[in-house]
Amino acid sequence: MTKKGIEEIVTEIANPIVDRYSFELVDVEFIKEGSNWYLRIYIDKPGGITIDDCQIVSEEISDILDKKDPIPQSYFLEVSSPGLDRPLKKDSDFEKFIGELVEVKLFKPIEGKKIFEGELVGYRDNKIIIKKNEEENMEFERDKVAIVRRVIKF
Repeated sequence: MTKKGIEEIVTEIANPIVDRYSFELVDVEFIKEGSNWYLRIYIDKPGGITIDDCQIVSEEISDILDKKDPIPQSYFLEVSSPGLDRPLKKDSDFEKFIGELVEVKLFKPIEGKKIFEGELVGYRDNKIIIKKNEEENMEFERDKVAIVRRVIKF
């Protein structure tokens, strides 16, 4: 089974669990680091996720994964908050964080740059729009963007 296929199956398993607790399923990753595989599930809720929230979801998902056994290799299961600088992946993320400062990383450079920072001012027609400066916005085709993250300044 492919990495993407595993992530899709786990998303289907996780969605009803996180919905039952009124959490948001932010992301599911199945990645290899060194010789180990990690299944990472990121959840969130207004006010933030607690360790107890992560434990409840982890136990329920683990039970189902043990019964269905959709992942052929051994792996470590991690359930956590996406953090303040969470990546924006879903259409709803882009809508939710309009007005926030974001960093856009591209696969290929534009004007010699691959990283742009600015206020997220819109998302439409599969384009991410940030305020470059007071007079100018920049638009990025979503399929040309490697990652968009919130920027947290202290």
